[in-house]
Amino acid sequence: MFTDESLDGVDIKSTWRKERDLDNSSVQTEDLLISDAAVQSIKWVDEAIQTDEEPEKKFRLAQDTSGHLVDFLRRVEPYILKQLQKNLRSRAFDDYEVGGDEEKSAVISVHTLTHGDLNNKFQVTGLSWNCTGSVIAASYGNFEHEDWCTHKAALCTWNLDRRNINENKADTAVELSSCLMCIAFHPQNPALIAGGNFNGEVMLWDLSREDDTLVCTSGIGDDAHQEPVSKVHWFPDSKGKRFNLVSIGTDGKILVWKVDRKHQKLSLKDGFVLMNQSLPRKMKVKGVRGDKEIGATCISYNSEDRDMFLVGSEAGVIFKCSMHAQGNPAGSHIVSSIPLRSPVTFTYSPHHGPVYSVECSPFHRNAFISSAMDQCIRLYSILQAQPVMTIEPGEGYIYSVAWSPIKPTLIAAVAETGNLLLYDLKQGQPIPVQKLGASPQKQPVYTCQFNSHQTEFLATGDAAGYIQIFKLSQSLRKVSAKDAEFIGKLVSVAVE
Repeated sequence: MFTDESLDGVDIKSTWRKERDLDNSSVQTEDLLISDAAVQSIKWVDEAIQTDEEPEKKFRLAQDTSGHLVDFLRRVEPYILKQLQKNLRSRAFDDYEVGGDEEKSAVISVHTLTHGDLNNKFQVTGLSWNCTGSVIAASYGNFEHEDWCTHKAALCTWNLDRRNINENKADTAVELSSCLMCIAFHPQNPALIAGGNFNGEVMLWDLSREDDTLVCTSGIGDDAHQEPVSKVHWFPDSKGKRFNLVSIGTDGKILVWKVDRKHQKLSLKDGFVLMNQSLPRKMKVKGVRGDKEIGATCISYNSEDRDMFLVGSEAGVIFKCSMHAQGNPAGSHIVSSIPLRSPVTFTYSPHHGPVYSVECSPFHRNAFISSAMDQCIRLYSILQAQPVMTIEPGEGYIYSVAWSPIKPTLIAAVAETGNLLLYDLKQGQPIPVQKLGASPQKQPVYTCQFNSHQTEFLATGDAAGYIQIFKLSQSLRKVSAKDAEFIGKLVSVAVE
């Protein structure tokens, strides 16, 4: 029914492909003609020559035997000397600066230093530069306590001369068993630093040691402070060769310590106490014992008279004191191995609240500044009870003030608002020449310190644990003879 059938194939030609015709052909280029020719270079001839050596000539001044030059110099010498002396006294170039106008941003922050675990837990309670000006130290603690302090605070240092400084970690961190309230580097030994803690101990560290940096401590006892140590300060002994350590506390004691590094101990050498009987008459309260202690908050020694010092108090009074004062003895309730007495020789018009800072001028023996809870900065003459000048910044509490170490009229202040204020007392109005934020978190700033050796730097420390390093402009470091004279006139006019 079905059969196989084979069909013929069908070819369909492509409609898009066409056959190409090829043809072979040849082309020919002309032959390149190349010819060679000989050339000849210039001939060089060397010839040696010789110069005659000239004898060394000695420098000789020509002699004038006529006498005309001598007569001329004798005639003009008095006039030249007179004019030179006049130039020395001239003020024509006092404010002249080479190099044109300076940038308006006179002060800049160059470092913001922190130490990891301490941030937002502890406050910067004190700052100190070492004697080379390369290391800044900070004491960490808390000002507010309800009972005995058991906080794990620290002493930290940073070397600003290091190339790769770690701003978030201290070069040296000494852990402590209680809050450190103040510190002070030794004036001559860059590794030796003293401090005082909340529990009343005075301590001494040698940061050059690798292991145990603590050299000695006053311990806790009758000869030590019974309240927090407010400030420590180094001052030269009577011979001026060695330094003793003075500490003040809110227990009213002012203690002088002799440092014995060989036997690693602090020995109590002398002592004083601030008492209620030294207050101005209008501040004395009936029924309060005259030998009741007054808490000491700050201290500063006179730049010229090493035996004279100023002490600020919790009562708001600033006391003028003497290391050789033979005031009334301390009350019988104060136990000490050495007799304590009042060092007070004079009192100044009080602030309306505790004194936070007092500092003597490094340029004039009769000038000092202070700040207190009453939100004022005051300039005093040591010879007068009333302040010479009062500045009200409107920045809340003024926690610290400091004199510039090179410019006599420049002072710095830090405030509750977190600002750094720089004042030039020579200005007509009490307005800061610079106002800068000194706290990254806008917290109160508790302390400020100029660098006396690398004078372009100024350090501040705040309530959140941050240290700011500021660099001052040349204009704020430029010294004029008028500056020192201005301070002298200011305090002398007040006395008159």
